Amino acid sequence: MTGSTRQTRSDWIFRSEATQGIEHIEAYFRGNAYSMHRHDTYAVGLTLAGVQCFHYRRSLRSSVPGQTMVLHPDEAHDGQAGTHEGFRYQMIYVQPAAIQAVLGGKPLPFIDGGVTTDPRLFDATRAALRRMRDDAEPLERDDAIVDLALALDIASGARPTRKPADFAAVQRAREYLQDACTGPVTLDTLAAVSGRDRWSLSRDFRTFYGTSPYRYLTMRRLEAARTMMLRGVPLADAAVATGFSDQSHMTRHFRSAYGISPARWLAMTGQPRADYGGRRAQSFKTARRRPA
Repeated sequence: MTGSTRQTRSDWIFRSEATQGIEHIEAYFRGNAYSMHRHDTYAVGLTLAGVQCFHYRRSLRSSVPGQTMVLHPDEAHDGQAGTHEGFRYQMIYVQPAAIQAVLGGKPLPFIDGGVTTDPRLFDATRAALRRMRDDAEPLERDDAIVDLALALDIASGARPTRKPADFAAVQRAREYLQDACTGPVTLDTLAAVSGRDRWSLSRDFRTFYGTSPYRYLTMRRLEAARTMMLRGVPLADAAVATGFSDQSHMTRHFRSAYGISPARWLAMTGQPRADYGGRRAQSFKTARRRPA
């Protein structure tokens, strides 16, 4: 975010390095945060705590947890706390060209007033904020941008347009994901395999398979990891062998997909789990001891 800042000892900004042209910040302010300024990107974010106020398009707006802020490119705005407690928020700054690449020539989405309660946009924004972390895979970030662009388009009230979808191209991409799920995959790779441009392919994949390319890839990795775990492969080894960066990366996705940790899943299936040293750990199922 550009613009001048008046800082107190309690104010702070954490900024992630821009990835794929998208900047991500988290910040906390008490009192005045920013004077009037503008930038040539979308500013899309969530207020995490407190009341966030800003002047935007000739009116004072406010955002609270549960709402989504969308500031249109080149629209002047400032920022200040709405209460003495201050406010904390996360924001990503997305080039209009990235949104336009997904929408394919439609007018840029505009959210009247800069604040919305649209649930789909809230979920897409929350996911994008999470996926723009440093360790996210390129395909994961691309998925987030597609979801965000489509959610912005719907939240703006744009009429849906039906574009021809290419099932054969999507099928080629799906087969590639199935066969190469344990290695790194990018949307550019899928575009080359399928013969479809990357953003059209991402939209079409959702149309025919009901999920995004990265989500499909992740579920195939989890299936492979579960098979290895059931064979007694240690969790850390299974994670790396199936394309996850490490065990914690796999565990995060495992919980998201199944609502339970890998270790607990193994315990509930009654399977022994190999520990980090390669030895067999006992199953969580234990026999009740009789008193001596």
